[in-house]
Amino acid sequence: MGCGAALPTPHHFCSSQVVNIREKLFMVDCAEGVQTQLRRSKLKFSHINNIFITHLHGDHCLGLIGLISTFSLLGRTATLHVWGPAPLKDLFQPQINFFCNNLSYAVELHEIDAKSNAVIYDDRSVTVETIPLKHRIPCCGYLFKEKQLMRHIRRDAIDAFNIPVCYINNIKAGMDFTMPDGEVIPNHLLTTPADPTRSYAYCSDTMFKPSNAELLKGVDLLYHEATFKKEHELLSKKTYHSTTAQAAEMARLSEAKQLVIGHFSARYEQEEELLKECQDIFPNTILAKENMCIKL
Repeated sequence: MGCGAALPTPHHFCSSQVVNIREKLFMVDCAEGVQTQLRRSKLKFSHINNIFITHLHGDHCLGLIGLISTFSLLGRTATLHVWGPAPLKDLFQPQINFFCNNLSYAVELHEIDAKSNAVIYDDRSVTVETIPLKHRIPCCGYLFKEKQLMRHIRRDAIDAFNIPVCYINNIKAGMDFTMPDGEVIPNHLLTTPADPTRSYAYCSDTMFKPSNAELLKGVDLLYHEATFKKEHELLSKKTYHSTTAQAAEMARLSEAKQLVIGHFSARYEQEEELLKECQDIFPNTILAKENMCIKL
C-alpha cells in the first residue's frame, strides 16, 4: 500500500502492507492514504480482520481511525482486531469513542510486548510472531508462518483401490488405508507431498539488529527498511533506521530467500541506487513499489 518513509511524496505513500494467506487479509501498518490504496488494489475491505501496527509513529498508524470509520459505513459486523505496542489503547480508544461512537461492529485493541518474540496470533492457516526491533519508541516487526497443508490426493490411486470418499480427509492428513481384507495401503501410495509452507517477515522501522537473524532464519521473503544509502550511515544511527547495506546484510545473515526493501527517505529520487547497494551484498533483492503484489 505504501513504502515511503515519514514524508509522503508524489511517488510514495507511507507504510502499509496487506498479507494475503488463503484469501484472509492481514494488514501491517496503516498509514494515511491506505483506503485509497486498498481501492486501487481492488482488495476486499471485509476480508481484513486483523491489523498489526509496528509502532505508534504517525507514518505507520494515522490511517487507522479513518479505516475504522469506513468499515462501519460499509456495514461491517465482524470484530476488528488491532495489535500494537502500548500505549495503543490510550491513543486510539478515545479517538474511537469520539469519531466512531456508533460503530456497526466491535474493535478490540490488543497491546503487545514489543521487546519479546512471541506468537500473538494463531489460526488454522497461520501464526504471527513479534520481531523485537530497535527504534526510538517501542517497535516490533511481524513474522507470518504458514501452517503445514494437507498432502495431495492421487486420484488414480484412490480409484484403483476403490476408496470411499469419506476416508479422503484422513488420507490427506497422512493416514494409511485398510482394505476390507485387512491389507494396509501406505499413505505414500495414495498421496503426494503437501506444498511447502511459506513465511514472510516485516521489519520496519529499526536500526541494524543482527541478533534477529536466527529468528528470521530461512524466511521466504524479508521486507526490511532501507531508509538511507550507505553514505548516510551516521544519519541512520541518529534516527534509529537502517541503511541499504544493513538491510542486505540482515537478509544474508538470516539466509532469506528474497529481500524487498522499502521505507525510502524522501531525499532519494533515484531508488535504483538503493537497490544496487543492496544487490552488491544480497543479489536477490527487489524494490518495494505501491500496489506491487509478490506471490510466494
